[in-house]
Amino acid sequence: MKGLLCTLLLLETFVFVVQQQVDGGLAENEISQQLSTEDRRQNPAQTDPRRDESDSQQYCHLSFSDIHAALRELTATVTEQKANIRALETQLKDTAEQQTVILEELNKKNDALETRLRDSEKTAEQQTVILEELNKKNDALETRLRDSEKTAEQQMVILEELNKKTDEMSNLTESQVEELRKENRDREIAFSAGLMESGGGNFGPFTTEITLTYRNVFTNIGNAYNPITGIFTAPLKGAYMFNFSIFGSASSSTSATVSIVKNGEKVVIAHGDRDQHAVNSSKGVVLILEVGDVVYVRLWSGRWIYDDQNKHNTFSGYLLFPLREQELCRM
Repeated sequence: MKGLLCTLLLLETFVFVVQQQVDGGLAENEISQQLSTEDRRQNPAQTDPRRDESDSQQYCHLSFSDIHAALRELTATVTEQKANIRALETQLKDTAEQQTVILEELNKKNDALETRLRDSEKTAEQQTVILEELNKKNDALETRLRDSEKTAEQQMVILEELNKKTDEMSNLTESQVEELRKENRDREIAFSAGLMESGGGNFGPFTTEITLTYRNVFTNIGNAYNPITGIFTAPLKGAYMFNFSIFGSASSSTSATVSIVKNGEKVVIAHGDRDQHAVNSSKGVVLILEVGDVVYVRLWSGRWIYDDQNKHNTFSGYLLFPLREQELCRM
């Protein structure tokens, strides 16, 4: 029975020591003292016979030394485990600090990523605006391109029409070209002539009007002017321009007067009259002539003119342009 009590006492002491070691630890001497105190507390003096008491004390003494050695080993083990626990705590503390640093770095990286994300969103918005502007410009360019294509189509149509006209022009036969040449030659009508070929002096006065014959021919393209009769005969229907000039000697009684006549009718008159010094005058007129109409210059009766090598008196005319029947109707 006493052996069982000793065993229980030792176990309680061991549990207490272990708890003290875990909570803060006791020194080895303190453990021994604590064991001794507990032994005395659990084993007070007995009133049993001396033999039983002597055997019981010997048994407890022998058991306690062995247990005390075992407790020392356990104390060393507990101390070692405490050191390991402290090392683990230090390691855990260091690990926690490292994790804190890593967490801070991760937070910084996260902030940087958020900043980049916001910048990317802003950039995306700007790119969207730029894309919209580019689309507008593209639409405008497409509109201009379509307009250009329409203009090009119109130009192609005009070019085709011009090519057709060119082909029509190129298809003219040689006979048609010859006719055009002949027609142009017929339109080349012009003349100019002076009154006297040589010498000089007064011409007139006469008792009747006379037709002046300008014999000194300067030009006679188309031979429509006859220098023998002084008459121009229209070879082609059209508009003609005529000019004439006169020169006379000074006289108080005789003047210089001539007129252009068309088919026997006076059209315009040139007149000069002076007591002293010579007189001169000139006139011009555009006439519409039919084929065969005649135009000439007549000196009035009782009037005179003067001419010499200076060619003071001239008569000229030329075709301005030919006319057709419908053009005459409009006039």
